[in-house]
Amino acid sequence: MKEIEVGKVADYFAHIGVVAIEITSEDIKVGDTLHFKGHTTDFTQKINSIQIEHESVEEAGVGSNVGIKVKDRVRSHDLVFKVIEE
Repeated sequence: MKEIEVGKVADYFAHIGVVAIEITSEDIKVGDTLHFKGHTTDFTQKINSIQIEHESVEEAGVGSNVGIKVKDRVRSHDLVFKVIEE
């Protein structure tokens, strides 16, 4: 398995368990597996839904700011990687 950095955490909304991610280098889509990695963060999760400006989308490209529901706490500036099954 390899990982490609796709962006970084811009914000985290603890009361609803949603992370805001700034996509910087690679498209993501529903069904992809993301790896969140930071000083105290380290977990992987499959994307079930993506929102841009409160609208559900199937995929998001470079330059997008997206919201994704996550199962664990993340922190600003944590890195986000897309897991590639080989």
